[in-house]
Amino acid sequence: MTEAALPAGWPAMSIAQAHALLTASGAPFEMDEVIIRGVKTRVWKNLPPSLRSIVDLSRAHGEKVFLVYEDERVTYEAFYRAVSALAAKLAADGVKKGDRVAVIMRNLPEWVVAFYAAASLGAIVTPLNAWWTGPELEYGLTDSGTKVVLMDAERYERMAEHIPNCPGLVKVYVSRAREEIAHPLVVKLEDAIGGANDWASLPDQPLPPVDILPDDDATILYTSGTTGRPKGALATQRGVNSNILAAAVVGARAFLRRGEQPPAPDPDAPQRSALLSVPFFHVTGCFAVLNPTMASGGKLVMMHKWDVIRAFELIERERVQLAGGVPTIAWQLIEHPLRKNYDLSSLEAVSYGGAPSAPELVRKISETFPKSAPGNGWGMTETCATVTSHGAEDYANRPDSCGPAVPVSDLQIRDPGDGKTVLAPGQVGELWARGPQVVKLYWNKPEATAQTFVDGWVRTGDLARVDEEGFCFIIDRAKDMLIRGGENIYCIEVENVLYDHPAVMDAALVGIPHRTLGEEPAAVVTLKPGTQATEEELRAFVAERLAAFKVPVKVKFWHETLPRNANGKILKNELKKLFEEDKAGA
Repeated sequence: MTEAALPAGWPAMSIAQAHALLTASGAPFEMDEVIIRGVKTRVWKNLPPSLRSIVDLSRAHGEKVFLVYEDERVTYEAFYRAVSALAAKLAADGVKKGDRVAVIMRNLPEWVVAFYAAASLGAIVTPLNAWWTGPELEYGLTDSGTKVVLMDAERYERMAEHIPNCPGLVKVYVSRAREEIAHPLVVKLEDAIGGANDWASLPDQPLPPVDILPDDDATILYTSGTTGRPKGALATQRGVNSNILAAAVVGARAFLRRGEQPPAPDPDAPQRSALLSVPFFHVTGCFAVLNPTMASGGKLVMMHKWDVIRAFELIERERVQLAGGVPTIAWQLIEHPLRKNYDLSSLEAVSYGGAPSAPELVRKISETFPKSAPGNGWGMTETCATVTSHGAEDYANRPDSCGPAVPVSDLQIRDPGDGKTVLAPGQVGELWARGPQVVKLYWNKPEATAQTFVDGWVRTGDLARVDEEGFCFIIDRAKDMLIRGGENIYCIEVENVLYDHPAVMDAALVGIPHRTLGEEPAAVVTLKPGTQATEEELRAFVAERLAAFKVPVKVKFWHETLPRNANGKILKNELKKLFEEDKAGA
């Protein structure tokens, strides 16, 4: 879709004018100013104050279906009863406001119940990456000081030998275990609250009493760090909930840009249905999809893991309107040869973030699903997901942008050298962002906190430019990181594992392009004199120590010290050429 295909007279107003109308006094997106950590900050005036308040509000949706997983269907009323029952159990375990409660599961209905039950007590919910290895999960539990952990049986099998190394744990709940577990700390989750299809018959009881304020701590989500150890980003209630209105404002803005009035909320409108194909343990799945869906009374159709044929079946069966997650998923929905065997006419939006996306994807979505509007955005764990949102004609007009900042947020492009000089529109520099959704700090990491969070701003490590109208264009990542299908891979973490191999003298991880995943990790190593190692051996060595998505898909051997510049930094662009030669010769 090109600019020539845009409606006549578009845009009817500027982004600034649209935001001014949407956030005016008395408007649904009205803003206020409050002091957050000493900094005057714009906030959504009508935002629900806490995750607990979302649970309370959700009960009004009654017998509407909230969660769909295979043959399990959970209504909002059943969900509320399960949350209140589990919250009572956690309170009896001694969980209090500020305690850490971890959730380690694939996408399951009980993940959602565990998250909101802990949040309703004012606990700091700590979702850990279900793809992590046992040692990685042990680190997350000990670093956060988790008191109670809720995990599925697969994760328990991975974690069982590590539980003695987590002295802060007082209780472990395990869901979907097929066998009895003889361990003094372990309780089957089903013994506490039953299975998903049983939740409707749980007693009607209120949530345990607790006062939770907008700037109270809410969650810790771990993001990989350039020091090789993941960092726990501590978010507030307000930060997490900010996504609710950030998600809605881009749709309303599109109407104004077309010269139309956004439709008034209709309580009798058909329920919206979203396909969740990204993990709950990331900010996209939890903050940008789950929480806004719940706040609006939508239906969430969960996938245990991504499979494009299963996605087609669910879109058809559940009349799914919203799908996406990361560009990989959008490409597969478009390009799979069996797509035409399914009725996907219900789709109204295919949106994504978390990885670079080709401008071609916008046109492909519009061609393949004529009713469906493509959308994307930019954010990071440190911003609780959404900072920019992009959709409708704006996205078609600027398909290489991730959109403008939402009204409560600001972007600046600063000189990467001094971190202070603000560059003019169109100039490339380091992207800085601020707003109420920026997290408070990195848990137990004061030095990293001081380096990353400055006077309400987060320095993102992304190289970007912002045009005159405020649209952001991500150019590159200043941090030594690559993104595989939405998963961050910090190169130093994988390199450190390679250095642990007795034959490896020098190692570097680079990203090689992949059409649907964006990029994949590949390694170049120099072996110590007199030693030997094969590509398969090194890949297996990494696989034993890190999650599968971090394992290099290729390993090449360099027969001298890796090329470096005058500062000693490895010239990774030179190493990438090794893999380009492979492609050229294929």
